[in-house]
Amino acid sequence: MPATLIGVSASPGIVVGPAHLLRWEVPEVRARVIEPAEVDTEILRLRGAVEAAVERLRAVKARAEENAGVAEAAIFDVQIAILQDAELRARVETLVRQNLSAEKAFDLVMLEWREHFGRSANPMMRERVGDLVDVHIRLLSLLLDLPDHDPVGLAPGSNAILVTHDLTPSLTIQLDRRAIAGIATDAGTRTSHVAILARSLGLPAVVGLIDATSKLQTGDPVILDGTNGTLIPRPTTAVLAQFADRARREAAAHAELATLVDAEAIMTDGARVTLRANVDLPDEAVRAAESGAEGVGLMRTEFLVVGRAAMPSEEEQYEAYVRVIKAFVGQPVVIRTYDVGGDKLPIGGFPHEPNPFLGWRAIRMCLDEPELFKVQLRALLRAAVHGDVRIMLPLVVSVEEVRQARYLLQEAAAELSRRGVPHREDVPLGVMVETPAAAMSADSFVNDVAFFSIGTNDLVQYTLAVDRGNASLVTRYTPLHPAVLRLIARTVEVARSAKLEISVCGEMASQPLMAYALLGLGIRTLSVSASGIPALKRLVRGVSTSASAAAAAVALAAATPREAEQALRNGLVGELGEELLDGLLGLA
Repeated sequence: MPATLIGVSASPGIVVGPAHLLRWEVPEVRARVIEPAEVDTEILRLRGAVEAAVERLRAVKARAEENAGVAEAAIFDVQIAILQDAELRARVETLVRQNLSAEKAFDLVMLEWREHFGRSANPMMRERVGDLVDVHIRLLSLLLDLPDHDPVGLAPGSNAILVTHDLTPSLTIQLDRRAIAGIATDAGTRTSHVAILARSLGLPAVVGLIDATSKLQTGDPVILDGTNGTLIPRPTTAVLAQFADRARREAAAHAELATLVDAEAIMTDGARVTLRANVDLPDEAVRAAESGAEGVGLMRTEFLVVGRAAMPSEEEQYEAYVRVIKAFVGQPVVIRTYDVGGDKLPIGGFPHEPNPFLGWRAIRMCLDEPELFKVQLRALLRAAVHGDVRIMLPLVVSVEEVRQARYLLQEAAAELSRRGVPHREDVPLGVMVETPAAAMSADSFVNDVAFFSIGTNDLVQYTLAVDRGNASLVTRYTPLHPAVLRLIARTVEVARSAKLEISVCGEMASQPLMAYALLGLGIRTLSVSASGIPALKRLVRGVSTSASAAAAAVALAAATPREAEQALRNGLVGELGEELLDGLLGLA
């Protein structure tokens, strides 16, 4: 049996293909002194490499426009402009004329620029550091004649397994699902950016592998088992046959679940459950609607700003929202306002912070930048003319933040009225409950909001003080911790008393044991990635309110997450049987 690399299951599925190693890091450059007679030749080599890098970036941009859209691909215009900057070229060529090799001269200038930009008081300059790093890597790779790892070079049909340390926004928007069959990363957890992206794209993925990039070479045949969180390099014929059989069985199980697309999510004793989809990009909306989703429980809007050189216009945002709304005619579409900061690498005015997850982000940033926020609010009010739009505020900890947001919403509506632009003014406003503060003070919100949506990814992180993106802490990120369950139960109780709709849109809803706990705690609206809806519907249709409530009560009283998990497993086995439960666990 080949040595198996153990990681974390991020997106289920089994795929076999060649590894495509993407080492997107600045290479080491040794000092090399050139002879005076070599200077002109070295400058010509430098200029040739710059031209080649610009041409490659244009190709990258074209591919990104095709995959992600024109606006998203604009990030590469900034990088092209950096390469063509006259001052940069002059400073590098000056060092070459002082007998440094082109690669060392460029390396020194880029290190100096990155330090200068990183320390700037101007936030827009600090945000260019990521672009400088990308340019640094790209040109040095050409000057040092390193292997071309750029994902844009993968042809459709390559069926490649992308193996990299982590995915940055500039790499993410290059991904071509026609060429990439799966993703494996050294970093990350089940709730990290790359995991959420993989599930939304329907790509099998394993994260948290720690050192896969050091153990594989491009072209190595690998088996990626996104269901169990493993990566097997250079498998034997026998192992390939074993996994091919498993893949066939999983495909058959998915095909069987697909027959439930039009079935209702009704528990065995008649309780109705609403299943909605989480949508990261407008392009996912049609696929989400076809999965059987009854609307959108969470539309993330970060795609509009991540890695961009300028904020999106009101018109651009309006068009993006309308694309999703029109895919769900007559059904609710809950759109979350910007949740940028921390792990989202946004543009525009973010300070450099030692702990950005607890910093200036989400609703805090929006309220402090009202003109920026009102552009989004105006676009949302305009889009609401086309369907059942609901606006959701992230990372709220006080009702004062809701009231400030509502005031800005009213200002945005007044501005549209003065312009004579069609819009709605009765759009429901709700909050994400994703901090212990919001959960414990949920009763203070009930007169000011139309709904609650529990964001379990961050609720777990902030309750347990565990960074959800840290692969070293993955065993400590335990959503079934009794403290988390009690905060959810508290929020459900408040919502019921106030007759407010309450839903869950975090990753807990996509895991069978955790979804069972949520049903037992009284949640009747769940939102997950489109690919997870059929399995969740199968679970809902096989369980009862009474048994799930009994299992959840035991979990609430448990002393440890393991005891809570066992109580829920016992309850599910009693309702579904061991075989069906294991099958659903394998597909989650």
